[in-house]
Amino acid sequence: MTAGKTFESLLSGLTDRQKEVIEGRFGLSGKGEMETLAAIGDRMQVTRERIRQIERSALEVLKTAIEKNPQCTQILETAAKILQDAGGVMKRDVLLDKLSRAAKGITENHLALLLEATNEFHEHPEDEDHWAFYYFSKNDLRATEAFTDSWAEFLGGQKENVLARGYQAHFKEFVKKKHMEETRAQYSLGISRKFHSNTYGDIGLREWPEIRPQTTRDRAYLVMKKTGEPLHFSAIADAINAAKLTAQTALAPTVHNELIKDERFVLVGRGTYALREQGYEPGIAREVIQKVLKHEGPLKTQDVVERVQKQRLFKPNTIIINLQNKTFFERMADGKYRVRES
Repeated sequence: MTAGKTFESLLSGLTDRQKEVIEGRFGLSGKGEMETLAAIGDRMQVTRERIRQIERSALEVLKTAIEKNPQCTQILETAAKILQDAGGVMKRDVLLDKLSRAAKGITENHLALLLEATNEFHEHPEDEDHWAFYYFSKNDLRATEAFTDSWAEFLGGQKENVLARGYQAHFKEFVKKKHMEETRAQYSLGISRKFHSNTYGDIGLREWPEIRPQTTRDRAYLVMKKTGEPLHFSAIADAINAAKLTAQTALAPTVHNELIKDERFVLVGRGTYALREQGYEPGIAREVIQKVLKHEGPLKTQDVVERVQKQRLFKPNTIIINLQNKTFFERMADGKYRVRES
């Protein structure tokens, strides 16, 4: 028997008014939308308090009917077993997916009615910090929250390592130290909205711009970090759109205007940007040459060209011409150049 038939049979023991209220409150008819007490009261031309009374009396009848209904008790027992095996908490859609293999056609509305009538376990609605989920007890909930908070705190202090080494490697080590099964730990984290994955498969805290970029600058930063090389601003816009990092189309002029104002990016050529953290430096050719020579000491012409080109996309002739400016640079007897002392 399908879930739909099971619940039709279950509701058959109610009065017409009770059935109408239960179907409305739990979205068991029409489009499946749950109605408020006020909406049902307006339709039936009674007060919301009266609807509450009818709902309460109907649930008392249903509690007894559920206990006598083999299909309903089987659904609850199966759901409880799934939840217990997961450690006492599980995201709503995950549990329903598993439950649907044993109870064909079961929906969150069906399960909501069973839980309201029996209090077998509990449902937590979606909110700012959680996805909708089921849990057995307050203790299970507290344990899950404690684990989730500790993992989020760990990630917060290991951002660069996590992004470089990989989320999963750190996760395995963390749960091992906590003496938890990985599967149960995953179910615990699955109810939290603190964690997120980006289009490249990286996982981390939802607040990290590398994980969930919210601005054009952050989206550009993510695609450039993944590319690992300088890109023209039009290519950056194309990469943002290809990765589907935003519902709106990224426009090349917008990308150019945003990047030029952000210190994370360096304009290394005509319309071409690179990330400062990847070793690129801002400045005109002379300024970059001065930084190179001050940092590494005297260098021959070719060495200067190679090192400057790692930081900016200057043509070799541009670098050589600037290097020959005797006001700023001095050629030594061995052919090397150094910064002329003022």
